[in-house]
Amino acid sequence: MKTGVTFPSNDLALAGILFTPDDYVDGRLPAIVISHPGGGVKEQSPSIYAKRLARAGFAALVFDAAYQGESEGEPRGMENPFQRAEDIKSAVTYLTTRDDIDPDRIGALGICASGGYVPYAAQTDHRIKSVATVSAVDLGSVFREGLGRTQDPAILQALLDQAGAARTEEARGAAPQLVAWIPDNAKELLETETRQFRETFEFYRTPRGYHPRAVRGWVLRSVDQLAQYDSYAMIRLISPRPLLMIAGSEAESAYFSREAIEQAAEPKELVVIDGATHIDLYDKDEYVTPAVAKLTEFFGKHLAE
Repeated sequence: MKTGVTFPSNDLALAGILFTPDDYVDGRLPAIVISHPGGGVKEQSPSIYAKRLARAGFAALVFDAAYQGESEGEPRGMENPFQRAEDIKSAVTYLTTRDDIDPDRIGALGICASGGYVPYAAQTDHRIKSVATVSAVDLGSVFREGLGRTQDPAILQALLDQAGAARTEEARGAAPQLVAWIPDNAKELLETETRQFRETFEFYRTPRGYHPRAVRGWVLRSVDQLAQYDSYAMIRLISPRPLLMIAGSEAESAYFSREAIEQAAEPKELVVIDGATHIDLYDKDEYVTPAVAKLTEFFGKHLAE
């Protein structure tokens, strides 16, 4: 069963969907907040995981981040990592107010960029009793260093110059400058770009995962906030609450999960899904099924009554 909900985050109304087990009658359910990838929306990979976790007996809350999807916030497309973390905490707050949710049994799951935002939020929000990620990415690192840390440092410096100029232009009345998550000439780049780029294009720009509110663009001045954001710098603060990170063996982003697990304190676990790429874990059944099985075991153990 799914129900449309709204809840506030820094005075902005966020749009969400609450999935609950079909056989739910009464009592208080364990719940999981699920946060979407950068440029994604709640109806995509978060809902795929939420439906399955609801079948396993959990309430699962998916939502659009502030400035994105169906949620409030101007300018549209702002990718503020600190607001993204606040949105996760606000989702937890909303769940604690519901009579059908046990406020002492709330976990959180982040996918892709939210695999950075969720641990970041959980470091200081002790109401999140267990933390999990799928295909985790530290978006701050991606903007600073590029995926795989191969980016010329001059690129970041140029982006920061542009971000500062964009702030000035907006103050003078110009419209916020948007940068496409997937460039308009993406089809021309498919043969020269990385596998992850090709798979991202396939997921977001074909019927496989397309949604009209996804990957519209991010506000250029977001980069000066993203560049100073570090998902995992204080990841040890999650302990003694448990941390699970799931990555594909073929994912170009898998180093984020490996390194974060190395930095984290116990209890912690890295699970590698054999044969899966970063995007495979968004929606492909042969990889999502074992990931959900592990998540069900993990949350079942750590959110037990």
